[in-house]
Amino acid sequence: MPAPSPLAITTSSVQRLLKEEASYHKELAEQQKTVQDLEAKLKAGGADDDGNEAFMLKQQQTAIEQTKAVFGPLKQRIADAVAKLEDQLQAAEQQAAAPEGEVAHARTVLAQAKAVAVAA
Repeated sequence: MPAPSPLAITTSSVQRLLKEEASYHKELAEQQKTVQDLEAKLKAGGADDDGNEAFMLKQQQTAIEQTKAVFGPLKQRIADAVAKLEDQLQAAEQQAAAPEGEVAHARTVLAQAKAVAVAA
């Protein structure tokens, strides 16, 4: 089996980074829901057996801040990978060296990455 081309490697790298970003967004939403639930429980005066809701709330808020801190560097890595993919895609189209299916897949992933960047 031949080694994957640089275009295929970069395409899969962009895909992986997009999945990673989506995963962090999902994690952030879950953490925010947990914080909302804990805040509501504290306001209602309900306490668990341990009485550690305030501690758990602080821990979840810290986790949210840590998750948010990941987005800046991750967006930069995605932007770098997208730029590299654009360069490799352009080179592959000019040289007609890559299989058409690989080029089409790279275009699709590039469009997805740009759509995510616009939505963010």
